[in-house]
Amino acid sequence: MSGTTYTSRRGEIETYFDRTAVKAWERLTSTAPVGRIRASVRAGRDQMRSTLLGWLPADMHGMRLLDAGCGTGALAVEAALRGAQVVAIDLSPTLVGIARERLPAELASRIDFHAGDMLDPAFGRFDYVVGMDSIIHYEAVDAVRVIAGLAQRTERAVLFTFAPKTPLLATMRAVGRLFPKGDRAPSIVPVAPANLARRIAADGALQGFQAARTLRIASGFYKSQALELKRS
Repeated sequence: MSGTTYTSRRGEIETYFDRTAVKAWERLTSTAPVGRIRASVRAGRDQMRSTLLGWLPADMHGMRLLDAGCGTGALAVEAALRGAQVVAIDLSPTLVGIARERLPAELASRIDFHAGDMLDPAFGRFDYVVGMDSIIHYEAVDAVRVIAGLAQRTERAVLFTFAPKTPLLATMRAVGRLFPKGDRAPSIVPVAPANLARRIAADGALQGFQAARTLRIASGFYKSQALELKRS
């Protein structure tokens, strides 16, 4: 995929997760105590991860899964426990390093962690692709291009999340700007579900996919919506 906005945004995201706030994210994705705001984000992320996992088969033996934006690897581990062969990729080498450290030894043969671009075709094809909160920082046009690029390598379904455009999310973003700079994530780009649906329907690369399940999760400062695109 080409495009200066995608490339420049990807660089900003890598800088944030790999340097600016890596300690905060390491703690957030652990079981260590956190403050009230981060606890609400942790709870929301846990609920979203459970939702996406609930849309995957209980038995994934013989299947390949791409965890696109794996972070510290929690979803990848759960998929591997179901028998999937997982490729888990993230822009941040530091977060990937943490994921490798946390990986249970018995799953080492089932998960390949990589630092890089989730759109790299060198990783091959997959039965399922999951992108949890990995495209929420991109403009809608780039987000749909990412989804389409992932879908072209997917046999069954692409599961991803987006930031639903609501007045409440706008308020949360405004309050978030009051946080110390080092604690802020790159700005989330909200998109109206109807607008996203129109863009997906108009993208030729997604003609073989249909929108299926969707669920919005709101937990304090965590606002995200999951969408399932199934190959028809």
